[in-house]
Amino acid sequence: MWPWIWIALGGALGGVGRYWLNGIVSARFETFPAGTLVVNVVGSFVIGFLAALAQPEGPLSARGRVIVTEFFMIGLCGGFTTFSSFSLQTLNLLRDGEWFYAASNVVLSVLGCLLATWLGYLAGSALLTIKGR
Repeated sequence: MWPWIWIALGGALGGVGRYWLNGIVSARFETFPAGTLVVNVVGSFVIGFLAALAQPEGPLSARGRVIVTEFFMIGLCGGFTTFSSFSLQTLNLLRDGEWFYAASNVVLSVLGCLLATWLGYLAGSALLTIKGR
């Protein structure tokens, strides 16, 4: 029962965090869905960082790895990142004839999130190295 509770709680907090950050960023842009892009890149960094910490050889206990995986990675990051929103916004841009913005959104989101995940993983791995693990 606890995994369901951790995932649900993390998902709820992630959704609220997404709403907050997306609102702040989107207030500064009219056409381009920058809020969704920023949320997805930040979430990708966080999940990469946590994945490095949750490795079997990482600093967490077995129970700690379960909590990080369930609450943070599946729940919080799952509720925070917005791939479905990204897809709908890209479709709407295409439907509105905004081909450049649609293509930019796809390229920047995919490359930005992959880069952020990799950087997050490197940051988590570096932390492990500093801690001597």
